[in-house]
Amino acid sequence: MIDATGRIVLPGFVDTHRHTWQTAFRGIGADWTFAEYRVAMHGTLKPHYRPEDIYLGNLLGRLEALHSGVTTMLDWFHAAQSPEHSDAALAGLRDAPARSIFCLGGEFGSPDPVDGELRRIRDGVPDGGLVTMALGLRGPLLTTVDVVAADLKVAAELGLRASVHVGSGGANGSRPIAEFHDNGLLRETTTFVHANGIDDDELLMLADAGSSVSISPDVELKMGFGWPMTGRMLAAGVRPTFSIDDCPSAGGDMFATMRTAYVVQRGLDGSLNSRDLLEFATVDGARACGLSARTGSLTPGKDADVILLRADDPTVFPVTDPAGTIVAAGHPGLVDTVLVAGRVVKRDGRLVGVDLPALQARLLESRNRIAAAAGIALDGTWRPPTESE
Repeated sequence: MIDATGRIVLPGFVDTHRHTWQTAFRGIGADWTFAEYRVAMHGTLKPHYRPEDIYLGNLLGRLEALHSGVTTMLDWFHAAQSPEHSDAALAGLRDAPARSIFCLGGEFGSPDPVDGELRRIRDGVPDGGLVTMALGLRGPLLTTVDVVAADLKVAAELGLRASVHVGSGGANGSRPIAEFHDNGLLRETTTFVHANGIDDDELLMLADAGSSVSISPDVELKMGFGWPMTGRMLAAGVRPTFSIDDCPSAGGDMFATMRTAYVVQRGLDGSLNSRDLLEFATVDGARACGLSARTGSLTPGKDADVILLRADDPTVFPVTDPAGTIVAAGHPGLVDTVLVAGRVVKRDGRLVGVDLPALQARLLESRNRIAAAAGIALDGTWRPPTESE
């Protein structure tokens, strides 16, 4: 029995896209452009990541998300430099008491399908557990349509959903959804990440296919992807979902993500209300992850993925409209209790059974070693050089 007096009870949040391995460099990219982010994380820092670094980033990143009320999270892993790196990422998720989807991304730019590695890892990740699996597609912007088709075929054979980045990083003007559609590759089981700037007819293609979309408003706005597609998706009949994307550039909690999406869309056209945002961050996210039968709402028969927020905290008291309060003024400090599959994993504001100081000390050692190997400063002065410079 849990005393919920003075608490707001709601389903745990669902983050549909996060590059968790980058946790050690939280905040370093707050001022970066997308070009700088690619040079920094993929070109400069990633080559120095050992499997142990991947493990710590995924474990501490997943614990941070859980601490802020994210009970379900899709880890979009694109640092698979070796089988050992992939195994370490999966181990980090498994060692966190949370519901996670390990989304294995293919090595960007490679002409080869991800067949072998995907099958190897899939053999050890059965359905039904807290940690499940998905495929991270490279998409037609990063490889050929034939490779995309081959990857989707393997994913379907293995019973996996897929996620793919489109419409970001200067891709506006291309028609990625139309390319999927024209090649018969649009699936209900695919989530399109960002999708900024896609055309109106492509929105209808997504709606007709039943595909889902993951919107990362903070990263999209600050890195120049374009306006978040929240309102346009909803108008076209697509239920948006939310994601953090990367913590070097953005905060890792769903409260800030909802608020950014909300105020931007209200500023653009006055649409959306607080309950819309809560649905995007819970039940719609669960549906996009293929987990709507297990989580996303407080419904008899589903797993108990539940969070309790402090309604007596001075920053929100008195709570008159719970939904409005959460979206307009919510923050991670309100998360008092978290349950995942009926297990209490956070109580009285503290994670249960986690030695955070020891893990944090290891993560600091990892960050400092990588930074030293890459020859970068950690005082906020480093700006990655880009081609334009």
